[in-house]
Amino acid sequence: MHTPIDVRSDTVTRPSNAMKNAMLQAELGDDVYEDDPTVNELQAKAADLTGKEAALFVASGTMSNAIALRCHTTPGDEVLLDGEAHSMLYEVGLPAVIAQVLTRQFRSNQGIPDVDDIQNSIHMETLHNPGTRLLILENTHNRAGGTVIPLDVMQHLYKICKTNHLGVHLDGARIFNAAVATKISVSEYAKNTDTITFCLSKGLGCPVGSLLCGPAEWISRARRVRKMLGGGMRQVGMLAAAGIYALEHNIERLADDHRRATQIAQSMEGMKNTVPDSFHPPTNMVYINTREPALQLSQQLAERGILCNPTGSHRLRIVTHLDVDDEDTAQIISVLQEIN
Repeated sequence: MHTPIDVRSDTVTRPSNAMKNAMLQAELGDDVYEDDPTVNELQAKAADLTGKEAALFVASGTMSNAIALRCHTTPGDEVLLDGEAHSMLYEVGLPAVIAQVLTRQFRSNQGIPDVDDIQNSIHMETLHNPGTRLLILENTHNRAGGTVIPLDVMQHLYKICKTNHLGVHLDGARIFNAAVATKISVSEYAKNTDTITFCLSKGLGCPVGSLLCGPAEWISRARRVRKMLGGGMRQVGMLAAAGIYALEHNIERLADDHRRATQIAQSMEGMKNTVPDSFHPPTNMVYINTREPALQLSQQLAERGILCNPTGSHRLRIVTHLDVDDEDTAQIISVLQEIN
């Protein structure tokens, strides 16, 4: 039996031997007491890469977004976010449960917010209305096919939010994909946010973890909320070492994932059963419209050794990542040709 090619998500990556060695050699301490030197090094590196004063190592992107919501708002406040945002669809209702805020959704154009729409959506607090306190953006945008929100759009939105006293939090789970695709640094994107989170456990190839970055005083509050959520971790430097390795070795290679996603998308030109949203996907995601039911097609692919996820009744997603090489890409293309 051949090992299946798993393109369900870039979360399925496994640490390389070099990353495992870095984990084994990590110097450890108790991070709740803030004396794990490897965690402190990772947090300093994350703060430097994002241009923020401080950073906090957390278990997941969902926890990071929960902490951000809790620290940016008070119960009853209003938060603006894309109706297709990860925070809206895939975080088990945490804005309502953890932060106790009212969420108001806006529509984006293929993942890119309309600046005027956001400006017109801001509510000032009155005796009758909650005030809008926070805008959450997602870059890259998962449900929009890995779309990159352009830097100028983020600049305009940040200016509007600051004029109206709103915080801006960026769910930058895949912000390094955006940076590699556009050749614009993460810190340039982060200038147009108050806080930003990024995931280590997706394209960067770590087994677990995210970093939440922002002002030092704000991160101190975030540390308390992390503890409240059960996220105070002890000798977690072994995981932080994986993050350090990833930030030093696994960023520039994201371009390979983007190239392979484009190859897969372009291979479907002229096919009848599968048509990609774009023949030039912006980053590492290929969303595919299917003539047959997507579940049925995903089962056919699985029988041929390709694992991918249906994301709708006639829609599939393929995500390239560091465990998918050129040979795997050629095999995916071959199987797609076979079922078409």
